[in-house]
Amino acid sequence: MKRAGFLLLVVVPVLVAAVAYFLVPERQARADSERAGLAAPAKKELAQQIVASAENSTLDWRQAYGYVEDIGDGQGYTAGVIGFCTGTHDLLTLVESYTRRHPDNGLARYLPALRKVDGSDSHEGLDPGFPAAWRHEATVPAFRAAQDSERDRVYFDPAVRQARHDGLGTLGQFVYYDAMVMHGPGTGDYGFYGLRQRALREARPPSQGGDETAYLNTFLDVRRAAMRSRDAHRDTTRIDTAQRVFLREGNLGLDTPLVWKVYGETYRIP
Repeated sequence: MKRAGFLLLVVVPVLVAAVAYFLVPERQARADSERAGLAAPAKKELAQQIVASAENSTLDWRQAYGYVEDIGDGQGYTAGVIGFCTGTHDLLTLVESYTRRHPDNGLARYLPALRKVDGSDSHEGLDPGFPAAWRHEATVPAFRAAQDSERDRVYFDPAVRQARHDGLGTLGQFVYYDAMVMHGPGTGDYGFYGLRQRALREARPPSQGGDETAYLNTFLDVRRAAMRSRDAHRDTTRIDTAQRVFLREGNLGLDTPLVWKVYGETYRIP
C-alpha cells in the first residue's frame, strides 16, 4: 500500500507537469495572438493616428482629450479622444464611470443634465459651463486614462475581436475599428454590426473561406453608401483616399510607411 501510494504521489506531479507543459505554451500563444495585429502597441498607436486624421485633422490624437464641440450632426456635444457624444450614451457612460472612481471631479455636477439630454441633441442644463468643465477635466491624467479605457472597451476591443473572428488581418481590424468609431456599435442600418451584416450578405470573410481583399472592398462599399446617406458624413475620403488606398496597395498588414489623404490633406507616417 505504501508503495502504491508512493507511486501515486509520484505520478500525479508528473501528470500535472505534463498538462502544464502543453497548456502554458497554448496560453502563451493565445496571449501573443491577442497582442498581434492592431492590438500590438505600435499598430494601436498607428490606428489612433489614422483615426485622428479623419476625426480631428491631425496625427496628434492626444490633443483631442480636451476637444468639445457641437458639430451639428444631431448628436449634441462631441468630445474627447474618440468623439464621445452627449446624445449617444457613450459620453454619459464615461462620466458616470469616471465619477464612481473620482466623485469630486468637475463634470459630476453635469450628470443630471447628461442623463436628461441622452439620446437627443439638446444642450439643456449643459450650457454655458459644460465645454469649459470638460476642457479643464481633460488636463487631469485620471480623466485622460478614463477616456482611453472607455474607448478601448466600447470601440477598439470589440472591433478587433470581431475582425479576428472574421479572419481579418491588421488592416481589416482597422477598417472595423474606424467604422465602429464613426457608426457606433449599433445593429441598425447605420450601426457597425448592421453594416457588417449587410456586407456578409454580399461577400464571405476569410473565416468562411472568402478572399480578404474582396470582403474588405465589399464592407467599404457598404459603409460608403451608408455614409453618403447622411448629410453630416457625406465626405467619404477617410475611405476613398485612405483605407481604400491601403487595400489597393495590398497592405493587409497596415505596414509603414503610409501615405493617405483625408479632406484633401496629405498625411505621412514613415
